Amino acid sequence: MKTLYHKYKPHYHANLHLAIPVVISQLGHTLVQTSDTIIVGHFAGTVSLAAVSLASGIFSIMLVIGIGISYGSTPLIAQHNGRKNYLECGQLLSNSLFINVLSGIALFVITYFVAVFLLDHLGQTPAVVHQAKPFLVLLGLSVIPMLVFNTFKQFTEGLGFTKQAMVISIWGNILNVCLGVIFVKGLFGISPMGVKGVGYSTLIDRCVMAIVMGIYVFRSVNFKTYLKGFVITNIDRFRSMQILKIGAPVALQYAFEISAFSIAAILIGTIGYHEQAAHQVAISLAAITYMMASGLSAAAAIKSGNYFGQSDHHNLRQSAISNYHIVLAFMCITAAIFTLFNHQLPWIYTSDKTVIGIVAQLLIIAAFFQLFDGTQVVGLGILRGMGDVNIPTVITFLAYWVVGLPAGYLLGIKLHLGVKGVWYGLVMGLMASSILLFFRFQFISKKHQDKTVLIMAKD
Repeated sequence: MKTLYHKYKPHYHANLHLAIPVVISQLGHTLVQTSDTIIVGHFAGTVSLAAVSLASGIFSIMLVIGIGISYGSTPLIAQHNGRKNYLECGQLLSNSLFINVLSGIALFVITYFVAVFLLDHLGQTPAVVHQAKPFLVLLGLSVIPMLVFNTFKQFTEGLGFTKQAMVISIWGNILNVCLGVIFVKGLFGISPMGVKGVGYSTLIDRCVMAIVMGIYVFRSVNFKTYLKGFVITNIDRFRSMQILKIGAPVALQYAFEISAFSIAAILIGTIGYHEQAAHQVAISLAAITYMMASGLSAAAAIKSGNYFGQSDHHNLRQSAISNYHIVLAFMCITAAIFTLFNHQLPWIYTSDKTVIGIVAQLLIIAAFFQLFDGTQVVGLGILRGMGDVNIPTVITFLAYWVVGLPAGYLLGIKLHLGVKGVWYGLVMGLMASSILLFFRFQFISKKHQDKTVLIMAKD
């Protein structure tokens, strides 16, 4: 272990220095929904908590599609920055902003139609659907400012500036919690809004974050050289397609995974609203650790992109493997926390003892899938930095929709194992994705490294 540590020590330090602010910033997206869940669970009751589960599960698909598309610019910016093509970075920002605003509008329209026309036909408890509809519409509207924020966030992170987005995310979440409590409880003369209150707080929070992040980028001296290439009307097909060739497959990768969990929430909703509420609590806790791993994945994509742009495939492999070590160590810690405190953690969200009992069982399963969840998302980030997105997209589809969901349906619904059976299926999907993506990384990185060695030998 000591030899291994010294071998990768420089990369551990470099990756953690880059990753920690990204991790905290990434957590911002999940902590908004986490705080919504906590506020509703304590102040609005179990039916409202189930409504949050239903709406959040569906909205999560829209959320990750938008985030995935916005990720398309980061590896390109990292690669061009590595080659010192500074003007190109600004031009990519112009095209990224255009794509993300259009994506946000499209995702809102889809979310609205799902809320108005689809929710009534999913076999859910009517009281749950009644509260979920307005909440889902407000979440859908919030995706537009969220993607504007993400445009600037991915630009700055691609250039190695990660701390400002972290700070804005922290203050944004504080604002979201304060507004959520005020709106849900009905403080300061405001009528109690219930579930709709956290929808309004989320929308306001994301609008403020987008404005502040944009002001930071355009006023900071750090980006003046890069922004010489930024012209809001300078939209061209070539750069937009470059972004979408990476962003669209990444969006599909995340969508295949998150939609599997969303469909799982709908399946669990047919069992009962207590089970659905328990699923929301357990998945909310697991989502926190997932987004931390996703932050490591984003940092891994940046470092991989830098090294790939420099054709330094040896350091690319060293950096990537060190990221695998970091995420495994982190997920082992969170798995231990889930196991040791499986009866205590649910109290953060609810005091319903029936729900807490079910959550305690699910957290044991969540502890097991932590390792697979962390390694698969880091694997996706490493491959994204290298520009390899198409095969990983196929892998995620097979893992979640051919393995995970069918297994969950068979075990949970057909074999009557209930909510635990659905979660066993999700574990199988995560395991398949993790293993296949690691083999893909080994194959691609060794191929590039061998090619570089061959070229150097010829020279």
